[in-house]
Amino acid sequence: MIYRHASPRLLRLLEGFPIVTVTGPRQSGKTTLVRSLLASKPYVSLEAPAQREFARAQPADFLLQFPEGAVIDEAQNAPELFSQLQSVVDASGIMGQFVLTGSHNLSLLSGVTQSLAGRTALVELLPLSIAELRDARLLSPDYATQLVKGFYPALYSRAVDPYEWLQAYLVTYAERDARQLAAIADLGAFQRFLKLTAARTGQLLNMQSLASDAGISDKTVKHWLSILETCYLIHFVRPHFANFGKRLTKSSKLYMTDVGLAAALLGVRNADQMQHHPLRGAFFETMVVNEFLKSRCNAGVRDPLYFWRDNIGTEIDLILERGTEVAAIEVKSGITVASDSFGNLKKWKKYATERGSFSAIYPGLVYGGEDRFTRDGVDVMPWRAL
Repeated sequence: MIYRHASPRLLRLLEGFPIVTVTGPRQSGKTTLVRSLLASKPYVSLEAPAQREFARAQPADFLLQFPEGAVIDEAQNAPELFSQLQSVVDASGIMGQFVLTGSHNLSLLSGVTQSLAGRTALVELLPLSIAELRDARLLSPDYATQLVKGFYPALYSRAVDPYEWLQAYLVTYAERDARQLAAIADLGAFQRFLKLTAARTGQLLNMQSLASDAGISDKTVKHWLSILETCYLIHFVRPHFANFGKRLTKSSKLYMTDVGLAAALLGVRNADQMQHHPLRGAFFETMVVNEFLKSRCNAGVRDPLYFWRDNIGTEIDLILERGTEVAAIEVKSGITVASDSFGNLKKWKKYATERGSFSAIYPGLVYGGEDRFTRDGVDVMPWRAL
């Protein structure tokens, strides 16, 4: 089993909260992680129809089965449990009594925030990180292979073809869950929308363009994007607010949560196709941005990721804040670093130094090569070191 970097935080939270809620995409390893850390705790899945109906119809009796607590998988399937859990953990006062897992974000969290405020801590578990694969010696030797394979744990524990597994994932989980949440009648339109969304990973979101290409309304695009976000299939990076006297873009950037899934949606089956694909740079950027997101989720850091772009196209792919300190990171898919790779970083650093209010500024660049070095005051990092 691959060691997950969220493990120490999960164990720590179990000591201070009566309930810990673990959310993330389907097949990201939530159940495997929880059951490996809590092997002695009873386990029940609400994917099973009989258990789901029992929990929904008689939540109090359902919980009576577990006087010492339990792991309740896919808890969003029985929101009726949440208010009853509040009473049970308040009466017992036991820390780490229940662990809830769920593959829906907002639908699960709405019930948690209403009924379990102050009683549960949240752990978001995304697919495997580069660091986790590197530690397990399972990281691909080149980034093109890694982009095609993606980061779902099953691809590293089974003898399966990545493209075939990811195609099955789309049918078994992505399309099914999205259709259930959104009551989508036209599956063909939704499949086309999914592919068009994947083709926009790493790009500014233009809802009108997406609606036009998909043949659906702007309102439907907004609704379907919210469903994909709820299912952890996509996430957004918002523009940074520091304007430095510049006019800035107000649009967010869209990213697929797993780059392998994006590649599969666009029919990329192998590393050779990836190397020559016109979206290779966008796929590489997606992988890198997702690594910073995973690191934050594993550590429980709630500070958001940002990007910065002015009205003349000067863009910094990632802006990370910590108090009054800020890091600006560019992402380049080339295996060498060209002299012009630092242009936007230099411009941004000049603006931030002259007009910003930061106590420290850290410029960095992540690229597709192998060596780590410093050039022109920029920390240049290989993708494998993330």
